[in-house]
Amino acid sequence: FHVTDLNGNKLTDESVISYIEQSLETTYPDKSLGFNGLTALELTGTDRVGLLSEVFAVLAELQCNVVDAKVWTHNGRIASLIYVKDCNSGSPIEDSRRIDRIEARLRNVLRGDNDIRSARTSVSMAVTHTERRLHQMMSADRDYERKSDLQCWTDSPVVNVQNWTERGYSVVNVQCEDRPKLLFDVVCTLTDMEYVVFHASINTTGDKAYLEFYIRHTDGTPISSEPERHRLIQCLQAAIERRASEGIRLELCTSDRQGLLTDVTRTFRENGLNVTRAEISTAMGVAMNVFHVTDATRNLVDPKSIESLRQKIGLGNLKVKELPFRHHQMAERQDEHGIGVGGAVLLSLGSLVRKNLYNLGLIKSYS
Repeated sequence: FHVTDLNGNKLTDESVISYIEQSLETTYPDKSLGFNGLTALELTGTDRVGLLSEVFAVLAELQCNVVDAKVWTHNGRIASLIYVKDCNSGSPIEDSRRIDRIEARLRNVLRGDNDIRSARTSVSMAVTHTERRLHQMMSADRDYERKSDLQCWTDSPVVNVQNWTERGYSVVNVQCEDRPKLLFDVVCTLTDMEYVVFHASINTTGDKAYLEFYIRHTDGTPISSEPERHRLIQCLQAAIERRASEGIRLELCTSDRQGLLTDVTRTFRENGLNVTRAEISTAMGVAMNVFHVTDATRNLVDPKSIESLRQKIGLGNLKVKELPFRHHQMAERQDEHGIGVGGAVLLSLGSLVRKNLYNLGLIKSYS
């Protein structure tokens, strides 16, 4: 693996390099991630403006202190993994009647007034990898099957799957915007769908990523049907899109207090902002929260609305970190020049396939 830091610079911090080495050398790495002694709440349902505000309000009312949380939205659905403890004792919540009450209240909130689809809540004491679990929750919710009209403008990932019959492999090619954790999202999806990666090539050029995998089922067979191939393409596209940073990124860093998340998300709702993704964490009495927000129709938020929001929450606490919708602007430029993403990717994917066959010693030239 050739790696850089998030700014594309060479790694020079010896402590970071040492940590990576130790993590990779550990057969059974510590999966606790500091979540021992907390109760995990898993939520899935139909996304809507203000939903997160209602969820945190219910948890505050039920005396649940949110220590850590991640929220993803995709194709009109929402999945969240929230780690809580009792507000008074600081202990995990274990009383079965209280857990039943928490689940029922949250399920009612997620269901809303007109939700004809299922809303699911569950409480667990088990420790898990949060982001991998979010992928599993959204996949189980079949978010990959529903394409929202609100997302039709995005620069969707291009996924191609073909069988290499002579060698008994299925070859998966992906072209999409490069971003942190892209490889993690793709490999977790392949693994959870019970595929094994035998060979792979990952390349980045500018802001584009090109990924190629030679896979088989765990029983050693390649993909056997067109419906299976289609489902794999859908699931990989969804896995890549779920973490996409849709909207303006707002970072909140302030002293933690009871009801903080309720107040902040209520302010978002009262200003007509929709939270598309969230990462909540607390450490040493300090809340460090990240929200990606759009307007109610998932469009760009007016800068005046953001400044008004910062005035209400605190200019020094809430900061705008990056501008949104780079994907939309790139897609518009492609349309203006009459260049489709699908057409542009065919040549590059074919070149990647030939290059990897050459590297494997299976052909003499890829020029």
